[in-house]
Parts: sequence; C-alpha cells; structure tokens
Amino acid sequence: MRINKFLAQAGLGSRRKVEELITSGKIKVNGKVCTLLFTDVKETDIVSCDNRPIKVNQNYVYYKLHKPKGYVTTAADDKNRKTVMDLMRAVHTRVYPVGRLDYDTEGLLLLTNDGELANILTKPSSNVEKTYIANVEGVIGKAEIKQLSTGVEIDGYTTKPCSVQLLEANENACKVQLTITEGKNRQIRKMIEAVGCSVKFLKRVAIGEIRLGGLSRGEYKELTAKEIKFLNRLKK
Repeated sequence: MRINKFLAQAGLGSRRKVEELITSGKIKVNGKVCTLLFTDVKETDIVSCDNRPIKVNQNYVYYKLHKPKGYVTTAADDKNRKTVMDLMRAVHTRVYPVGRLDYDTEGLLLLTNDGELANILTKPSSNVEKTYIANVEGVIGKAEIKQLSTGVEIDGYTTKPCSVQLLEANENACKVQLTITEGKNRQIRKMIEAVGCSVKFLKRVAIGEIRLGGLSRGEYKELTAKEIKFLNRLKK
C-alpha cells in the first residue's frame, strides 16, 4: 500500500494533508525518514508520525454537521476564527471535515476519520452530487436557468452541466436550487454572478443521498446505517 493511502486510512487527514506530512519529513518508516510519496508500506513495516506509531484505523466514524456561517472548515485557523471543530468538542474520536464550505456559507458538512472516503468525495472525478439552496438578488428566468444548467464561465473555466430549479420568484429576488458535481472555490456564488445576479444566502442541503434534514445550526449527529451504506458504495 502506498504511504499516502496508508496515512489517510489511518485517519491523519486528507490526501493533501498527508502528502504535506510526508514531504515535510514528519513520517518515518522503520525508523527512517520517508519523503517519497510513492513509497510502498508492508504490513510488517513500522510507520510513525512525529515519532508516534501509526496504525490503520478500522473503527471509522461518520458525522454530519449543520455548519453555520462564520466558521471556517479547517481543524485550525491562523486568523483565530472559529472552526467547525469547535462545534465537535464532544466527539472524542479524531475526525476532520470532508471538503469545504465557505466561511459565509452554511449547511451540510461531513466529518470522518475515514481517509479513503474523504479522498473519494473530494476528487473531481467522483461526480458526487451536491445540492444547494440560494437566495438570490436579481431575476433568474428561463434563459438564466438554461445558461446555468448547460455551463457558465467562471475564472476561465466552463462549469459542468448541472440541475437548476426555480423555487420562488418575485420582482427583484428569487430562490433557486442547484445540484452540481463539482466543488470549485465559491462555485455557486460565481455561477450566479455569471448570469448577472448575486447570492445573498447559501446553504448546502445534500451530498449524494445524505441530506441535512432537520439539523439546527451548529448541531451534528452520526450518520445512519443507510447513509453509511451510500458512502461505502462510493469505495467500490
């Protein structure tokens, strides 16, 4: 097994995080510093991080959190802002967020110690649907819905086709539901801006078959067996 996959499965973080641990020289294999990402690890090898032994974790836990606005989706923040981990203090198992939600966006966020799953969900090729509700300033009509659903240009990139549904509309504002399979930085906001409108409120309500449901802001709960079954199907 490659060293980065081993560390991710051991719950040390996302693929990017564990690769940083490797290249920074914090990982040792059989007592020797390992900085090569393609290093293979055998069952008999002794792997450590900062001289602490690491074992692959098979006791995975999965949570969903209703992230409020005003929290960053990281384990720590160099600007001393509140992080989503501040809301998870009662969880004694080390977990970390899967993907990100912007500071000013609220809604469904998954947290786990299953590194393999985290890698799958955050890969662009996974095509896992993510559904958002947006309160929009401006009018989104049939023409704008067609533009959004077929793809608009943001940051020199054309977005993939997506599902767009107009939920409410009045003279100067509307509410829309968008389901995308990407996760680029501030993508929904930039897509709405590309059709001449702006987002005033944004909430993620679903990731694949997992829905936010009735969770209040700042509240979290363990996933159900049915929700975990959906996640395990992604690994196959």
